[in-house]
This record gives sequence, structure tokens and C-alpha cells, in this order.
Amino acid sequence: WKNLLRIARPSSAPARLGRRYIYILPTRYGLMYAVVLIGMLVGAINYTLSLGFVLTFLLAALGNVAMLHTWRNLANLTITTGRMEPVFVGEDARFELIATDHSGRPRYAIAAHIADQAPAYADIAAFGQTKLLLTQPAKRRGWQQAGKITFFTEFPLGLFHAWSYVELDCRCLVYPRPAMPGLAVPCASAEGSTGAPESAGGDDDFAGLRTYQFGDSSRRVDCKAPSREQGLMTKQFQGEARLSLWLDWRLTPGHNVEQRVSQLTRWVIDAHAANHNYGLRLPGVELPPANNDGHYHACLEALALLEIK
Repeated sequence: WKNLLRIARPSSAPARLGRRYIYILPTRYGLMYAVVLIGMLVGAINYTLSLGFVLTFLLAALGNVAMLHTWRNLANLTITTGRMEPVFVGEDARFELIATDHSGRPRYAIAAHIADQAPAYADIAAFGQTKLLLTQPAKRRGWQQAGKITFFTEFPLGLFHAWSYVELDCRCLVYPRPAMPGLAVPCASAEGSTGAPESAGGDDDFAGLRTYQFGDSSRRVDCKAPSREQGLMTKQFQGEARLSLWLDWRLTPGHNVEQRVSQLTRWVIDAHAANHNYGLRLPGVELPPANNDGHYHACLEALALLEIK
């Protein structure tokens, strides 16, 4: 039955929750409230109680005012998209939405959710904006669309449920699931030449810390960083020898495309953690050897979007 009410259409950001696209129905508490009012009205009529009529109509007026404020709490909100960080298959894709008020009134208990996922709640100041982070399980590599997003509220009394639908161009890049550790990173290129370590000066001196990345060696994790409220950090050293190598699709074991993609993902993570210079060769794509965060994410993106026909 919900499909019959979904007259909202996909739109490009920013999207505005106009009056045509906001729906409102009483909650179960609102229905109980109405039943109580009917009972009070019947009693007042039966016993001709003037104060009974006054109280009944006063509470009915309160319900009408609550319905108006519930609708106004959601009306004319502007929704835009924020930054979407890539995730791996098996993690939760995170979609950042920004709700903005242009009407000059604060909004309370605004909630949003995707499908059957847990909703995110936020309050929005007058002429202010608030970020809502929605999650959805990432089950396949590639681009994952958020789809239809539901915004709703039951403020102020919980007697009415107002909601609206938004469908923006909101997508998150999902990296392939890495294979289990065990198969060593290959040191031979596609032409059969073995990668050689690059010469580097120094005595492996400590060079600093960087934010922990998935796949970093546990031996380099700074155990004292969380106690300093720095989060999980990885130690970096200077003067380490780097091994140049190629990760080639043709030399990757696997019985199907997904197994080979998964194994290459594991090798990219391991090579980056080991501080090697590594390149990636895929059908129609070749990324030259390098070792930095940009190259790391470029390799994972190429694997996530790989299509073999």
C-alpha cells in the first residue's frame, strides 16, 4: 500500500520537501487519543456536562494543533548530499545527508532511514543545517545507490506520523572483499622479470604516524595512540627498502572473476602496508607502480569497477 502513496519522484540535489510530498497519519497513540475523546464526548452528551464538553473540545483542539506542528516540522526542509567514504564489501555503506532549514524555525526530532535500516535522528536550528549519517549493508562491489530515503517526524506529541520520500543521486563506492591472508604478494612482473628493491638511505628511523588503514601490519600499530585520544595510528619509518612489483590479472589464481578480484585486493592491501612500489594490470587498465594513498585508492577503485564481459 505504501507504493500507492509514493508520488515523490527522484530529484537532483538539493531536494525540497514540499507540501505535495508530505504525508501524515495518526500513530497508534493518536488513535487511542481519538477513542478517548469520543468516549468523553459520549459521556458529556449522556450526562449533559458542560465542563465535559469544554474539556473534550479543548483536547480535540490540542490534537489539531499537534497535527499542524507535526506537518510544519517537516515541511520545506532542503536535503543535499555530503561526502561518501568508500567501504569494503561486508561493511556498512555510509551516506551523508545534510538537512537545512530556510524557514526560520527550529526543527526537532527529524529522522531519516533507508529501507528497513535503523533511522538517524537530528535537531535542526533555525536557518541552520545538520548532517545525518545513514547506513546500508554493502553486499556487492562497485557503486551502491542509496535509493529511496524516508524522512519522518512525530514531534511534538507523538500523536501523528508525518513522512516524505527523497531519492537523490547518492552513491557510495564499495571496494571488493579482500581474500583471506596467506598467499604471498608476487614479486614477478608480467614479463617475468623480478622486482628489485629500490635503494634508500637511512637506518629505518621513525618518521611519524599516520591514520590506521585497513590491512596495516599489526606490528606497526601504535598501541599508545588511543590513550592519547588520537585514534588508531600506524608507525612510519624512513630508509626502508621498497620493492617494485606488478600485480597482474593474468597471473592471479582463482576459479572465477570475483575470486581473482578478491585476491588482487588482498595483494594491494598487503603491498601498500609493506611499503612496496606496486603497479596493477587489469584488462583495459594499467596503473604504474607507486606507493601513496592516492595510488592505493585508485587501485581499489579500479578493482571495484572492473567488468569482465
